[in-house]
Amino acid sequence: MTPAARLRGLKPDWLNNPKVWRTEVLAGLVVALALIPEAISFSIIAGVDPAIGLFASFTMAVTIAVVGGRRAMISAATGAVALVIAPLNREHGFGHLVAAVILAGVFQIVLGALGVARLMRFIPRSVMVGFVNSLAILIFMAQVPEMRNVPWAVYPLITAGLALMVFFPRVTTVIPAPLVSIVVLTVVTVAAGIAVPTVGDKGALPSSLPVPGLPDVPFTLDTLTTIAPYAFAMALVGLMESLMTAKLVDDITDTHSDKTRESVGQGVANIVTGFFGGMGGCAMIGQTMINVKVSGARTRLSTFLAGAFLMVLCIVFGPVVSDIPMAALVAVMVMVSFATFDWHSVAPKTLRRMPAGEITVMVVTVACVVATHNLAIGVVAGSITAMVVFAKRVAHLAEVTAVTDPDGTTVVYRVTGELFFASSNDLVGRFDYAGDPAKVVIDLSSAHIWDASSVAALDAIEAKYGQRGKTVEITGLNDPSARLHDKLSGELAAGH
Repeated sequence: MTPAARLRGLKPDWLNNPKVWRTEVLAGLVVALALIPEAISFSIIAGVDPAIGLFASFTMAVTIAVVGGRRAMISAATGAVALVIAPLNREHGFGHLVAAVILAGVFQIVLGALGVARLMRFIPRSVMVGFVNSLAILIFMAQVPEMRNVPWAVYPLITAGLALMVFFPRVTTVIPAPLVSIVVLTVVTVAAGIAVPTVGDKGALPSSLPVPGLPDVPFTLDTLTTIAPYAFAMALVGLMESLMTAKLVDDITDTHSDKTRESVGQGVANIVTGFFGGMGGCAMIGQTMINVKVSGARTRLSTFLAGAFLMVLCIVFGPVVSDIPMAALVAVMVMVSFATFDWHSVAPKTLRRMPAGEITVMVVTVACVVATHNLAIGVVAGSITAMVVFAKRVAHLAEVTAVTDPDGTTVVYRVTGELFFASSNDLVGRFDYAGDPAKVVIDLSSAHIWDASSVAALDAIEAKYGQRGKTVEITGLNDPSARLHDKLSGELAAGH
């Protein structure tokens, strides 16, 4: 292979393929346009100047494009992070907020290095489906205020925007339909002089780039103890949303991402954002869906350009961007919400076939997220529900059958299934202590002992037979079960 050929092989996809390059650039532009009102809204939630949210979105996107583990995923200022840090800003001031963002980044790097991303494998599919559907609902609900108490012209503009995004791809997919919709509706409203809410009504756009600096707080232990709880909560919420979003993008694109790198990358991005005076952030599901699902982006270039275009649009084209009607962006987000929702999961045919426990887990996840507007709470609640459903289901799999020898001197109890706290609690009551012969054999060759509760149950069975002068022999233990039984048997009497 020639040096030139090797160099071509090292180039990223967007340099080797003009079509990919065009897709990534246009996707980044659409995401940047959608980020502006979102970032301003989240700034208001956090109680900071709109420029703070826009700066955070810029530094998060540009940094994560380089250090993140999931290509094409968008990270910026988010509502979940804003909700966590708003009380800190309200009670202690902006300097403490910035310090908390930096500390949250440190926490995320530590958690990432400790392998917190591996916990993702314990999140069941039903929770993931609930997560996706609740996100779609939240995205739609966030647009509802923009459709209340507005001029009548907003409604036909939203309808026209949706129609453009549905039908324009049938003409060509060279230009993303959301970008066409935003441009057309902006031109129509400006040219016709239609008075509707615009991006400029959300707040003033910044006129210069952010400048790095240290947070304006005393560097004392008292400051650390004040910001640490907020920083840790922000780190957990940010990582959970980012890792869940990364997993969703993995499924959509049929590609694998480095979740550990993404966890550390989120920390690095928040530290950079904090030093530039931003409010911090994490992965954004809505903008990620615009980038990946609607616009077809697949590389880091789109993420980087989303942040870069955001600042260019604000600083260079601020007056033009301010004239974009909110109806155009609402239409884009409504389309995103419909594209994000897993309609197959709620189809009558699917619900009839789905186990009741799986449906319950999905509903609990959606209900908790929608009620609290907190994705982390929904995922935790859904995962706990899934564990309870699983434990209940597995507990019924432990069966006990008895066979008495023809001479009537020995009875063999054959135990099958998984023995743990949920199944072993009923185990003690499955034996006939008074009626059994003098010798009892408990065959565990088709069972597995998982915890101390199971060992304690076996000890209790032996004790009950011993009180009646009968002997018990436990046979068939596999190696892990035998080691656990030998280690704990006879040591748990105080628990009876």
